[in-house]
Amino acid sequence: MPAIDLSAFFGAFLFHFPILVVQRAFPVNPIPPYILMKKFKQSTLVGFLLCTTFAFAQSDSLWQRDTLESFLNKSNAAYDLYRYKDAIEYASALVEKGQEYNQKDYEFLGYDLLGAIYAETKDSVQGRKYAEKALELARKSGQDSLIAWGALNLGILYSDNKNTLDIAVRYFEESIAVNQKLKDFDEVYLTYINLIWTYLDNDQPNKAYKYLQKASALPAEKIDSLNKVYLNLLYGRYHLYQKNYETAALQLENAALYADRENHIDIAMEAYEYLSQLYKETANFEEAYNKLDKYHDYREKAYTLKKLEETEKARAKFELEQAQKDLEAALKEQQYSEELISKSRSLTTLLFTVVTILLLSLLGVYIFFRTRKKYIDNLQIKNKELDTAREKAEKLSKIKTKFLSTVSHELRTPLYGVIGIATLLKEDKNLKAYAEDLDSLKFSADYLLSLINDVLLLSKMDANAISLSKVPYKLDILLKNIVHSFESTLKKNGNRLHLNIDDNIPNNLIGDPVRLSQVLINLVGNAIKFTEKGNIWLELQLLSNDGNTYETRFTIKDDGPGIPQELQSTIFHEFTQVENNNHSYQGTGLGLTIVKKILKLYGSKIYLDSRPNEGAEFSFTLNLKALDEGPSPDKEADQTLVPQNFEPSEQKEVLIVDDNKINQKVTQKTLQKHNIASRLADDGAQAIDLCKKHDFDLILMDINMPKMNGMEASKHIRKFNKEVPIIALTAVELEENRIEILNSGIDAIVHKPYNLTKFLETVTSYLSKKECEESVKVDQNHQQDQGG
Repeated sequence: MPAIDLSAFFGAFLFHFPILVVQRAFPVNPIPPYILMKKFKQSTLVGFLLCTTFAFAQSDSLWQRDTLESFLNKSNAAYDLYRYKDAIEYASALVEKGQEYNQKDYEFLGYDLLGAIYAETKDSVQGRKYAEKALELARKSGQDSLIAWGALNLGILYSDNKNTLDIAVRYFEESIAVNQKLKDFDEVYLTYINLIWTYLDNDQPNKAYKYLQKASALPAEKIDSLNKVYLNLLYGRYHLYQKNYETAALQLENAALYADRENHIDIAMEAYEYLSQLYKETANFEEAYNKLDKYHDYREKAYTLKKLEETEKARAKFELEQAQKDLEAALKEQQYSEELISKSRSLTTLLFTVVTILLLSLLGVYIFFRTRKKYIDNLQIKNKELDTAREKAEKLSKIKTKFLSTVSHELRTPLYGVIGIATLLKEDKNLKAYAEDLDSLKFSADYLLSLINDVLLLSKMDANAISLSKVPYKLDILLKNIVHSFESTLKKNGNRLHLNIDDNIPNNLIGDPVRLSQVLINLVGNAIKFTEKGNIWLELQLLSNDGNTYETRFTIKDDGPGIPQELQSTIFHEFTQVENNNHSYQGTGLGLTIVKKILKLYGSKIYLDSRPNEGAEFSFTLNLKALDEGPSPDKEADQTLVPQNFEPSEQKEVLIVDDNKINQKVTQKTLQKHNIASRLADDGAQAIDLCKKHDFDLILMDINMPKMNGMEASKHIRKFNKEVPIIALTAVELEENRIEILNSGIDAIVHKPYNLTKFLETVTSYLSKKECEESVKVDQNHQQDQGG
């Protein structure tokens, strides 16, 4: 931006401003600047034009100056002639070129002129908008004279509305502060006049008086005579508000005399209006009438001039509104055309895109169906292969199941003979020299039986063929039987087994005692097997009680060698064992796997806590169900075991039904050792015939036999003999047809190869039960005979 000589700028402004004021407003009546400012400060723009022209005369950028001054002159000329449309166009061009040439002063003038034009057309919102832009630009430029100018304009614009009075005062005070800094007392005086006028118009005389005093305190030689007349007029208004009628009359009369002498319509109207009010308030009605008459004379002159001015303004405003409508219509048409072009281009692009996508989609569909057909063909082939494999797997599964069932039965049947004969030979005193060999024989047979049972049970679990039963049982008997079964192993390894049962756990329970026994036998057996000359603990602790449900924790621990940390995650896998160099352990490695899977049926988990040389602790939690009082639903649950040395009062005879001669011999010799006589039958049909001819005390019935199996034979026997106890001796898995066996008329089941103690307890219990029933019947008959 070319350098501006500020001294020349303000010198030109002070010299030309009063002359331009007179020329701008009324050709005959000079009007002071503050009145023009109250009318949105029209003439100040012209004054500023001359100031900038004077300053730019010293600039080298003459062509830029000429361009800017041309727009400013044209805008101001159009404004003078009320051609607001042209004035706005030239003012806008002035802003644009000021920005382009980086001439902030002319840009400021453009915005200031736009604010005045819009304010003159009663569009105060737009007027303030552009005036605020002008002030913002002045503040950015840092020129105090422009800041004072812009602030004064905004103060005048905001002073016309009571709601924005505080904003107007703030702008006035800002302008005063800047002009006092510049020592421009005429501008300070001018701003005081506008501020005093604003307070008086808003009925705030006390605030107006403060600034009246400040204006009066300014150097008199700096104040124009016309400004002093206005100050007298405002003093007169103030004293009229305060009811100081003599002082007010003096001030207002002086202003009226000046107006009459100089033919100053605006001052005359103001002075005579307030003089009429003053004389009215002092009851001098004649003088009040005279002043009012003078007021109306000047008002009529002003009205004539105002009417011409308003007519021009109305015409200019109409043209401006039409021009704005035309501009808006042109802009809308241009926007519509641009939108059409844009939409046309977008439509073309969209059409091309759609066609491309359609072609790609068709290609994709073709490839998809072709690929789909290929996959369908392959899938059909795979489905056929899968069906074939499934049928083969089902066939193999059935073969496996049948194989395991058959092998299980066929292995258990001879094992029954081996174990039975080995047991009998061990009890023969004449064979003491072979006792060690017989122990080895029985141990091998027992181990083989355990292996068969584990493999078969694991196979059924993998096939989800195992479920938990619900039969009554006594907890103490179950645990004592488990402890009793380990007596020989405990003695052999020099161990002690400690059984601790929480007294709060009920003894009569309902559930699956077989599966619970399998879990405890495997865990206790595992602890005994890996411990020598130590201790094993089997502990049951009640955790909580909810009605008939008892949450119980089972703990099996030992003080043996323990399990290394790296092996603890693998010992529950199938066929996995912990090796120890100090011991030679035997086993299949299936025990813990079976435990884990049985507990899964219970919805429980097994936990291990072990450290090397500190023993191992296995624990799990089960919800035990207490047995409700009432009749037992299972025949076997009602058995009352009797001592093994039961001695019947008379000779008992038992029928042994078995198709295997060795098994017949083992069972017969076992009974014979306990003074129980027996007869033999090779199949079910022969057993029926013998039962019809003889009255047996007990029948031991094999299940799988030729000609007629044990269940069919039992059904036939029950038709003519409902009292004789029938005990099934079978090598088949009990889960396969337990219910069917019991429903056939059989009272109890003993699994082959049986535990000798369990077998004898079952047999003697039924023999003693029958003997008791017969004794009761004899007593009843005897009593009836005596009564008769």
